Amino acid sequence: MSSVSQTPHLHVETIRVGYRTSREMHEIVHGLSFSLARGEIGCLLGQSGCGKTTVLRAIAGFEGLIDGRITLGGRELSNAQKTAAPETRQIGVVFQDYALFPHLSIADNVGFGLRKLSTTDRNKQVDKLLQLVGLSAHGKKFPHELSGGQQQRVALARALAPQPDLLLLDEPFSNLDVDLRERLATEVRDILKEVGTTAILVTHDQHEAFAIADRIGVMHDGMIVQWDDAYNLYHRPTTRFVADFIGLGVFAPGIVDADSNQVRIELGNLPLTQPDFLPGNARVDVLLRADDVIHDDASTMSAKVIRKAFRGAEFLYTLRLASGQQLLALVPSHHDHAIGEYIGIRLDAAHVVSFPRAD
Repeated sequence: MSSVSQTPHLHVETIRVGYRTSREMHEIVHGLSFSLARGEIGCLLGQSGCGKTTVLRAIAGFEGLIDGRITLGGRELSNAQKTAAPETRQIGVVFQDYALFPHLSIADNVGFGLRKLSTTDRNKQVDKLLQLVGLSAHGKKFPHELSGGQQQRVALARALAPQPDLLLLDEPFSNLDVDLRERLATEVRDILKEVGTTAILVTHDQHEAFAIADRIGVMHDGMIVQWDDAYNLYHRPTTRFVADFIGLGVFAPGIVDADSNQVRIELGNLPLTQPDFLPGNARVDVLLRADDVIHDDASTMSAKVIRKAFRGAEFLYTLRLASGQQLLALVPSHHDHAIGEYIGIRLDAAHVVSFPRAD
């Protein structure tokens, strides 16, 4: 991974975005802020309707701001009074549907934004980019002759050709097969890191987000509820929403024992990692990830298999304890247990995350 400066290259500061009807203003994004250093890859991750695409459109200049400001490379692009035109922002966009020109060759698609260069310089830049995205042998072909993954790499090369200050990727892998998405996301990350381009991805798929981004903003109801790296989002979620949205897991009821600095759940005692806001005897919900529950035939504790999903290298088992509490467990796929069978389990939770009981 290339090093990045700590000075913000992109700064989105308490922006509010919405649209006005004849009667009132409908606000979609509420006081949202984040920053990216030069060369960093960020991601806005969330379900449909959370406002992530609206944020992307505001950064691109397609939407104005009700309040706040957006700066790029120290230059103010938007505030509540003015919005710089999209074509003046030095921002590239990779669209969900690729938006390639069907009547142009792959080379001409990539070079479309380089018409101010001489023919020699334009051809050199196109050749360089086609080599970068692994399509050197396809320059004379047309978009319909390429696979979806290849077309997406052409769209990336075309967006990178003018050497933008920022690259926006709007759900760029959603039209691809599930198996191809994460692999292509990793390839795109490698390409962006090689050229040092600052980028923002918008997606609803956390696997894509984890594969490509340095920093991820989980969005909910027009706000970023946690801006962090993938490891902390998974192991150290700061809100119940993030804990529930990221990864696979369930909430198990527990009681805080402040004297022992532990929380008691049905499966045993776990170390308490958030003593500041959880008083003694507080009722809590403890997040148990699928990888916290270990299949162990030697364990004295057992659970009933009530559902199973084969995932190749592993099964995702849904288990039920005697109390009725359900758990998830990822188990190597050579442990093929029948629904209704009881299996031994134990806890191996390194990061214990608790939240005050929802009820």
